[in-house]
Amino acid sequence: MRARKRFGQHFLHDPAVIARIVAAIGLHPGDAAVEIGPGHGALTSRLLAAAGQLDAIEIDHDLAASLRERFSSEPGWRLHETDALEVDWRALAAARGARLRVLGNLPYNISTPLLFRLLAASDVILDMHFMLQKEVVDRIVAAPGSHAYGRLTVMLAPRVAAARVLDVGAGAFRPAPRVNSALVRMQVIDEPPVWSRSPSYGEVVTAAFGQRRKTLRNALGRHLSAAQIESLGIDPGARAETLAPSQFGALAGVADTTRAHRAAIR
Repeated sequence: MRARKRFGQHFLHDPAVIARIVAAIGLHPGDAAVEIGPGHGALTSRLLAAAGQLDAIEIDHDLAASLRERFSSEPGWRLHETDALEVDWRALAAARGARLRVLGNLPYNISTPLLFRLLAASDVILDMHFMLQKEVVDRIVAAPGSHAYGRLTVMLAPRVAAARVLDVGAGAFRPAPRVNSALVRMQVIDEPPVWSRSPSYGEVVTAAFGQRRKTLRNALGRHLSAAQIESLGIDPGARAETLAPSQFGALAGVADTTRAHRAAIR
């Protein structure tokens, strides 16, 4: 079955890589495992054997038919023929009676929006293990001041503890992608830090990284004055990639106060 470009399909086939991935995920009997994009089922049988149950999410009708034929007789296996971006994660967790362990070889073209959808439901997710484009994993685990550090890093940082598990070359897939991949582990943080709960957090982070060459003074002008930024011990002339996530939380807190004050005097 040929890969479809519109779904960004690259099927994992290397047995050694598959074995390392399954070992790294470490499923246990009874885990509420969810596999996104099972494709030809290279990981599926092993994941099902480890957890004893598995929800598989596949958007491709032909692949779904093939998977149904192969696994429908397996107890505990459930197929959701749908777009992962449309899944109600809270409803799925409620149906399983447990927090989800979400994993899969994600299509590169939906990886970032899907991560943000999952982030919005992180209270019902235990952890995530995803095969992603190596550059995306670089961004997820980046440290402040590095070239890869950006909006994705800062938005994920308060909600998950991320770590690169292993790098995977293009030859492990069919067809081989033009980029290398990596497996990332994201353990959900049960109690996100207080500074990350600000209503303005996402807005401030997005504005700060909107144009990376801009200083904070210019990038955040709609939200904060230079004096307000400086009052937090942050240089208004600095650029977003030099700030730690907690500093964005502090900026967002001041932006909340400013917004509330403006609303009160209207």
